[in-house]
Amino acid sequence: MPGKKTTILTADDDPQLLRLVARNLEFEDYDVLTASDGKQALEMIETHSPDAVLLDVMMPQMDGFMVCQRVREFSSVPIILVTARGQDQDKVRGLDLGADDYLTKPFSIDELLARVRAVLRRAQFTIHEQGQLVRTIVTTGDLSIDYAQHLVCMVGQEVALTPIEYRLLAYLAQNVGRVITQDLLLEYVWGADYMGEGHMLQVNINRLRRKLEPDPAHPRYILTKIGIGYMLSAQVAK
Repeated sequence: MPGKKTTILTADDDPQLLRLVARNLEFEDYDVLTASDGKQALEMIETHSPDAVLLDVMMPQMDGFMVCQRVREFSSVPIILVTARGQDQDKVRGLDLGADDYLTKPFSIDELLARVRAVLRRAQFTIHEQGQLVRTIVTTGDLSIDYAQHLVCMVGQEVALTPIEYRLLAYLAQNVGRVITQDLLLEYVWGADYMGEGHMLQVNINRLRRKLEPDPAHPRYILTKIGIGYMLSAQVAK
């Protein structure tokens, strides 16, 4: 019996581009859902729980930023924001709202398909990766990461993380007390193509701090080593 196909929702108010993207995703054997405005996209994500979302920023009813923010209230589905604007502030805003990646128009279909495959791959903490872990549970201060249950807790309370946030924290936790360079983190979490994309790392570190730190402005768990990278502290100051 064949397994369930991976479902991708693509949302764009340009009908020609929407058809082109949907057709190429179908050629790759994905099930495809389409939406032509932000409100419809949000409703379809709530109803159908797709495996990944391609979300245009400039849409009627509700823009991609607002959809992304609303989705993150109830789902960790991988989201790729698609925008015609290439300014860093728009990329950072999208990432800060919970997007996993972004594409700037115009883009090639090959690039889009590669990004889709990448977010789907990153969303899975794979069996191979699980097998490489030395410890099942890492605890530092009031923070614990249980790899077997894919569970992060702070003071005994579960903390909801996106796949990217979890992957980033899990890697830092496996190297607790050691400084990991920015490029090594980028390569592990996003892939070799993202080395040098420091703003993607910074935004996700900031999101993690807002979720984990008692005072995100003065972090005690995820520490910055200026000019080098980041470290999960092994000895958390009280």
